[in-house]
Amino acid sequence: VQLVESGGGLVQPGGSLRLSCAASENTYRRYYMGWFRQTLGKEREGVATIDKDGVTRYADSVKGRFTISQENAKNTLYLQMNSLKPENTGMYYCAAGSSALRGSWLFSRAAYAYWGQGTQVTVSS
Repeated sequence: VQLVESGGGLVQPGGSLRLSCAASENTYRRYYMGWFRQTLGKEREGVATIDKDGVTRYADSVKGRFTISQENAKNTLYLQMNSLKPENTGMYYCAAGSSALRGSWLFSRAAYAYWGQGTQVTVSS
């Protein structure tokens, strides 16, 4: 599956952005999906995941502010980001995987075989 992210940009602290990830095929119940963030010199870290049953999970730092969702008819994954903070700045990657891993394992980069090219999010005044 090929993944293409969009929707990044520059936003002021407290603002909102919605990232999109267009998949080349239907991912519903075939793949689990995730959003990861990477900053310069640091490892890529999981932000939010959605498993094959539609169960969503979030990193503690974004709970209550970010929402991961998918629109199956459009083969698209979203990440709605509200109340953005400067520490949310980074390159955001969409990822897909199809192994038997579940739960918190989906926050591991190793769980994913397919990655998009990333979209930059900068939160700054």
